[in-house]
Amino acid sequence: MKKLLLSVTLALGMVVSLAGCSNTTGNETKDNTSVSGVFTGTSTGMQGPVTVEMTIEEGKITKVELTECHETAGLADVALERIPAQIVEHQTTTLDTVTGATLASNAIMRAANEAAKAAGLDTDALAANAYHAQAGEDEKWSADVVVVGGGGAGLSAAISAAQQGAKVILVEKSSFLGGDTMMAGGAFNAVDTVAQGERVLSEAQKHTMDSYLELSASDEALHFDQFPEWAEVLAQLQSDINDFYAANAGKTAGVDMPGFDSISLHMWHIYVGGLRQMNDGTWIASDIDLARTLAESALDSYDWAGSLGVGTASHEGAGETLYTVLGAMWPRTHAYTAGVPLIQLLKDAAEAEGVTIYTETEATKLLTDENGKVNGIEAEKADGTKVTIDAANGVVLASGGYCANPKMVKEYDNYWGDDLTDHTLTTNVGTNTGDGIVMAMEIGAATVDLGVSQLMPSSSPIKGTMTDGIWADASEQIWIDGNGKRFVNEYAERDVLAKASLELDNGIFYIIYAGSGTQEADGLCKGTSLDAGLFGTTVQSMVDNGHVWYGSTLAELAEATKNAAGGATPAFTEEQLREVIETYNSYVANQSDPDFGKEVLAGAIDLETIENDPSVGIVISPRKASLHHTMGGVVINTSAEVLNEEGNVIEGLWAAGEVTGGVHAGNRLGGNAIADIFTFGQIAGEHAGAAK
Repeated sequence: MKKLLLSVTLALGMVVSLAGCSNTTGNETKDNTSVSGVFTGTSTGMQGPVTVEMTIEEGKITKVELTECHETAGLADVALERIPAQIVEHQTTTLDTVTGATLASNAIMRAANEAAKAAGLDTDALAANAYHAQAGEDEKWSADVVVVGGGGAGLSAAISAAQQGAKVILVEKSSFLGGDTMMAGGAFNAVDTVAQGERVLSEAQKHTMDSYLELSASDEALHFDQFPEWAEVLAQLQSDINDFYAANAGKTAGVDMPGFDSISLHMWHIYVGGLRQMNDGTWIASDIDLARTLAESALDSYDWAGSLGVGTASHEGAGETLYTVLGAMWPRTHAYTAGVPLIQLLKDAAEAEGVTIYTETEATKLLTDENGKVNGIEAEKADGTKVTIDAANGVVLASGGYCANPKMVKEYDNYWGDDLTDHTLTTNVGTNTGDGIVMAMEIGAATVDLGVSQLMPSSSPIKGTMTDGIWADASEQIWIDGNGKRFVNEYAERDVLAKASLELDNGIFYIIYAGSGTQEADGLCKGTSLDAGLFGTTVQSMVDNGHVWYGSTLAELAEATKNAAGGATPAFTEEQLREVIETYNSYVANQSDPDFGKEVLAGAIDLETIENDPSVGIVISPRKASLHHTMGGVVINTSAEVLNEEGNVIEGLWAAGEVTGGVHAGNRLGGNAIADIFTFGQIAGEHAGAAK
């Protein structure tokens, strides 16, 4: 997020005059033609204050300038341009909001109305000039492939289909491309044995691998009686580990034994990470074929993204950059160009392949021929114009999940119970409301695992977003409750973390951050500066906006926590903070966590260095769980074809990304979503593009 300056000026000849309007107070009538000058109004947007400067010349609004705006770049861009321009053009502060940027749109209109009040304009007259777009004549378009959804999966599918020579149209109901992919933090899981070979296996990692060797297929906790196909994955994993140990005989973990990963290990993490019991007593697990496709294809998908211009790491030399994003269960997470830059790169790649993209165009219905083949969609533009799009090959659904529709999440929920309400906050963009799933169900598509969603534990307690806080690799994180005590294994799966946090007062917990030790020779965290940042903002900005606490010493940090931030005032003592940090440091030194069994331990904090260096300090971020990812969706096979209730392929319909189910079962591993959307997006597009 960044402060934006936007100036919109229209020629006076385009301006509708307010000269006939007046502002009446008592018996006095003020002619608006006497009003000239620059006036200011402020309101509150999603990310902070929105301030408008309105220029008025003889009662006419001639210029609207946003002098302060913290809305997220990429998401609110259309609103920031369109709303001020339309205020000038139509002489009103009552306009249609921009799809996907409703809060920003309303904030600009409210701020402009406040500026008009400050000028003394008749705000009732402004409201009477309300402008709403009118629908045009029905339209009909045609293509070989229509892709519904402009996030990572949709753009991947569109590019892949176009690479097969297909004419592709992509429609996105929001005013911007990107969906939740644009909000993702840049974590891509892929098995990369070359990069692992450049690492040193930690003692804690070896302990975890040894524990896998001790597992037995007869263990009831593994539920092989219900999911017997997964027994072969355990057997393969144990064979892979034994082969690795044999190949590295004489080497010592933590000293010279290289890192380890394998397809079977990634699959095993997908299985145990997603194996969950529902509230009705049933168990769910990932579809083994989809899990294998993801694990085997993820690295190729990563490289394919790189071939499109996305910034990725080469396999050689990537060992030091691998990390463990929250809930990933293993250091196989790769970095890549994320956020707005990623979406721009994918958009450029799609357009270079000839893909035609329409934003603010919402798919409303899947069309089928007399044989049941999907051959197009019905859609609607933001102004209400109806569009029919013929698709000779078929349609790819990539419309996302439904975490921005908490009522739908609550309706299907069979996992969280009272921990969810129909107004639970979400990390998602507002357009992820489950439309694609509903459309597919209307033509007979089967669904799976709709009863479970994922909560992101490390979200803003106020907004539900992943912004307004800072933390490091999962292996380095220290989570504490309001009494300054650790309460969970920070390396665990996300639902485990969320469930533990929801037991705390108001569901709020705190992440201690003192920089990362990954780049330090001794592995110690030596503090963070106020210039450090995450998700596009700095620690200084987070402190200034009341989101986090910072102190260059533990005493300063404890004092800071007496003031409210992120909706909380824990008032930690210096003694509490020192005790939890020093205890955690000892666990890292011993590579053993007797309290919670954290599997991979790192991130010991060098308190002496930090407290003797006034240029660095420690941050504490308040966090609370919010809706993040829906596990369920339409059923697909390994060719990304959508299946009906009888298990048969619905001809002409493919799906990829969060609109699908079966890949992640009851809990998605952190870093697997981006691997999922690129893998199955590419597969869906390739098959749709080649279909006849």
